[in-house]
Amino acid sequence: MMGQPNLLLGCIADDFTGATDLANNLVRSGMRVVQTIGVPQAPLDTAADAVVVALKSRTIAPAEAIEQSLAALQWLRGQGAQQMYFKYCSTFDSTAQGNIGPVTEALMDALNTDFTIATPAFPDNQRTVFKGHLFVGDVLLSDSGMRNHPLTPMTDSNLVRVLQAQCGRKVGLIDYRTVAAGAQAITQRIAELRADGVGIAIVDALGNDDLLRLGPALKSMPLVTAGSGVAIALPANFGLTPSAAAAQLPPAGGMCAVVSGSCSVATNRQVLDFISAGGQALALDPLRIAAGDRVSEQALAWARPLLAQGPVLVYSTADVQAVKAVQGRLGVEEAGAMVERTLADIARGLVELGARQLVVAGGETSGACVQALGVSQMQIGPQIDPGVPWCHARTAAGAPIHLALKSGNFGSDDFFTKAFRMLE
Repeated sequence: MMGQPNLLLGCIADDFTGATDLANNLVRSGMRVVQTIGVPQAPLDTAADAVVVALKSRTIAPAEAIEQSLAALQWLRGQGAQQMYFKYCSTFDSTAQGNIGPVTEALMDALNTDFTIATPAFPDNQRTVFKGHLFVGDVLLSDSGMRNHPLTPMTDSNLVRVLQAQCGRKVGLIDYRTVAAGAQAITQRIAELRADGVGIAIVDALGNDDLLRLGPALKSMPLVTAGSGVAIALPANFGLTPSAAAAQLPPAGGMCAVVSGSCSVATNRQVLDFISAGGQALALDPLRIAAGDRVSEQALAWARPLLAQGPVLVYSTADVQAVKAVQGRLGVEEAGAMVERTLADIARGLVELGARQLVVAGGETSGACVQALGVSQMQIGPQIDPGVPWCHARTAAGAPIHLALKSGNFGSDDFFTKAFRMLE
């Protein structure tokens, strides 16, 4: 397959919802974006300015994450991508061994570049970086709900320290005063850091204006690493401006459903809001799944007569204590994988029952669901809430479907109902 001559930006995301979050910001800034599920095995369905390759590499072994990321890089380079972007979560979460640092350094080596930046700042979703420390809203990352994340608990807010522990290269800082002074000052600071042997620099950002000042300084950088926030500033480097046409999707039809596997505070609130508004909802019991009960079949039997009446919600969302109790019985990894498999089976069954508008909450759950549906590419459409757009895809069986893949921590309390209203 020949490379796309107009592919401007090649992106590698370490989870599925994060990929959509990044694609959403690029679309808002004027890029036509296709998201692929894994490294593509076939040509793109549609022309694009940017391609986001969605991996599920955040919590796997570092060597495996590197292998997958380098495969994505090779494919994107083969399509003629002019600049590369490695996207991780706006809460910078990973295991103690990585994978942000190891993947970043492997990509730098492959691109033969000695410097890149790193910033998870996403002010639209209350993620800011000040003096190298990551804030979630008004609290430090280490004081936020992320300290209790079941897979990637974050107990240190100092990003220079967190990243240095994962890297062989020296990690430095471009602080808020430099960023406030504009692109020329940032470029000068980068030169100083490189002269001092720094290979990766954390960048402060308190608002979107900081990201927009940072953008021009990244124009000639072979590799950018960041959350999705910086994406708002990159399309302008290619002469693009915001356009409604970039977000246009085919019209939606069919029935509506939500599948939720996230245990985040935000998703817990969204589940409660949906139920309190009169929505039909079914909670799954992980211990019944572990016992071998036919939970998927029972959930689909429950949903079948209700789908025609309005959106249905199937969820395993629970509070921290409930999650820990299940993990204590089954082990952390097996508990998570078991629930993901069940929710993915249910998502596939809901689509077979006629659901054509599907919201999935949780990064790991989203990955499992799109794989179960056989979705390989998604066209990115309009934003529902910061970081979460509607997408259009086809299942392995050829069914057209609108998908919203929501990171656990994202979205307003009424996200589930608001998402479907947007497609009406």
